[in-house]
Amino acid sequence: MHNIQIDIVSDIACPWCAIGYARLERAMEQLAPEYEFSIQWHAFELNPDHSGEGEPILPALARKYGRTEEEARATQNQMMTIAKDLGVNFEMLQERLTTNTFDGHRLLKWAGEQGRQTEMKKALFEAYFGRAEDVSNHEVLIRCVESLGLDTVRAKAVLESDEYATIVREDEATYQRAGVSAVPAFIVNGKYLIAGAQEPDTLVQAFEEIGAETE
Repeated sequence: MHNIQIDIVSDIACPWCAIGYARLERAMEQLAPEYEFSIQWHAFELNPDHSGEGEPILPALARKYGRTEEEARATQNQMMTIAKDLGVNFEMLQERLTTNTFDGHRLLKWAGEQGRQTEMKKALFEAYFGRAEDVSNHEVLIRCVESLGLDTVRAKAVLESDEYATIVREDEATYQRAGVSAVPAFIVNGKYLIAGAQEPDTLVQAFEEIGAETE
C-alpha cells in the first residue's frame, strides 16, 4: 500500500481547479486499491480584492487577460466540453458573475474539521459553475452546507464571525511564499509540485513514480 498525501491549492472560482480535481479523481480510481490518498484543500483567491456587485464573467475575463469577449467565450466553451466529459456541471459557466471567495474558503476550513472538505469544495464548484450562484452570498453558502447534511446553525455562526479568517490568510501566505502563483497546484507528499489541471494518465504516472521512490 502506498500512502499519498496531496495538498491542493485552489480557488472556488477557478474552473480549471474543478476540472483538475475531477481528473485527479479519475487517476485515484485507476490506482486503487494499491494507493491510498489523503486530500487537504488550501486557499487561493484569484480575485482577492473583489467587493460589491459581481461583474459578468466574460467581459471581466477579457479585460483581465487583454483578450476579446469572443476569445474568452471560446476558452469557456472548451472548458465546458472538458467538464461534460468528466461529469462536472459547468452548465452556467458563462452566466456567472465575478465574486469574492474568502468566506467560502473559511467555510471549507470548518468543513475540513468535520471531515467533509472535499464534498464542500465540490458543492461550491457546483453552485458557482453549475448554477451561477453567488458563492459570496451567505444564503448560497448555507444551502451548500445543508446539501451535505452539516450543521447549518454552526455554519451561520462561522460566517457571521471572523472565524477561520486568520487560518485562511496564513494558508494563502504560506503557498504564495512557496512560489504558488497559479492554480490548481498539487503538492504531493510535501515535496513534489504538479502544476495545472493535468490529464489523469499524467497524474497516474507521477504517482507511480513517487510511490516507487517510497518503497
